[in-house]
Amino acid sequence: MEKVKIGVIGCGNISNAYFTAAKKFSILEVISCADLNMETAKAKAEEHKIKAVTVEQMLADPSIDIIINLTIPKAHAEVSLKCLEAGKHVHCEKPLAVTYEEGKKVIDFAKANKLLVGCAPDTFLGGGLQTCRKLIDDGWIGRPLSGTSMFMGRGPEPWHPNPTFFYQHGGGPMLDLGPYYVTALIHLLGPAKRIIAFTGKAFNERVAGAEAIRGMKIPVEIPTHYTGVIEFCNGAQVNMVASFDVYGHGHTPIEIYGTNGSIKVPDPNGFGGQVQVKVGNNDWADVGFTHIYTDNMRSIGAADMAYAIRTGRKYRCTGELALHALEIMTGFEKAASSGKIYELQSTCEQPAPLPMDLIPGLLD
Repeated sequence: MEKVKIGVIGCGNISNAYFTAAKKFSILEVISCADLNMETAKAKAEEHKIKAVTVEQMLADPSIDIIINLTIPKAHAEVSLKCLEAGKHVHCEKPLAVTYEEGKKVIDFAKANKLLVGCAPDTFLGGGLQTCRKLIDDGWIGRPLSGTSMFMGRGPEPWHPNPTFFYQHGGGPMLDLGPYYVTALIHLLGPAKRIIAFTGKAFNERVAGAEAIRGMKIPVEIPTHYTGVIEFCNGAQVNMVASFDVYGHGHTPIEIYGTNGSIKVPDPNGFGGQVQVKVGNNDWADVGFTHIYTDNMRSIGAADMAYAIRTGRKYRCTGELALHALEIMTGFEKAASSGKIYELQSTCEQPAPLPMDLIPGLLD
């Protein structure tokens, strides 16, 4: 199958994972990268044997089919729209945007112009979460009734070299790590319909710990603790907590409880992890992977989109999925501030599972 040529905008820390994984898919060919700092782009280009270009040059390159947008969250919607306006398909790092309204503008423009938008996280395409999906689809736990989704920690300021944006609009635990958890839940249970939630903030400022900025005070402009319940269209109700205010806890990342058993879902910020199932009164049992791609395969979502471009089939990390996840995440604050149940406006298709018999490097 003819390769799909890729350009990458944004050469920060996460870019190496994308560059490395893209080389493992035969349908992808990353040919150039761009960054606001041209020296950063040149260093990345030399490392991965590609071209460093300006954003304008990348947008004008007729050979590029997909642009992977790895800019900071606040810039995601603006950059994605520029790519779409240039006639390029876009795969964006999470989240799709920092507000539902911005995200919807991106999706509406893409639809009107018959272009594809995809978005991270694509970790649900990994062997760990695909195995959990198969167990649920095959009826091991019966009908899903409820669950828990827990991401809790102390925040990134003790180690991150530039942690300020985590505590500004567009940051926080929900938009930072929440996309992995919410997208995994949609993958396992389908779309959601409403939310009830509360938010809080432990500190008005944080103190940086990285050596170069140690002691710097960071104003906290957003909630740093979110707790609530997501009700899914299939009737399942999932308690979710996302927090930068917790020193330690003993919860597994995600658990799903059904009429016949329960599943412990591995960390959705990874592609593998240990899957466990408890059927009836039996003990918890480890489950081997039913699917491949258990290493760090960021770019698998872009590869899936590339197959959609070449064959016309559906892809899985769709803009509609990302927009629905974004509305769920931003819906926590809306429900908390109003004191009412937030009824979701968006929906999406539950992503189709991957085939079990894939050959490494292929998605068809």
